[in-house]
Amino acid sequence: MEFDQYLISKNIAPVAFITSESNLYAVWESAFNHMHENSFTEQYKFQLNKIRRKYPYKTEF
Repeated sequence: MEFDQYLISKNIAPVAFITSESNLYAVWESAFNHMHENSFTEQYKFQLNKIRRKYPYKTEF
C-alpha cells in the first residue's frame, strides 16, 4: 500500500497534509516505508488522530 492510500484509509487528506506540513509528511512517509502499516498505526496512533482532525478527507456522496 502506498502512503497516500494509507492516509486516505485513515480519513486524512494527503494533499492538504503534504502542503501544510511537508517535513512531518516526509518523516512519516519514510517511517511508513520501513515498517508494516499496522506497526506504523500503533506507533503514531495519537498523532494520527490529531492530523485527522486537522486535515479531514472529505468524501462525496
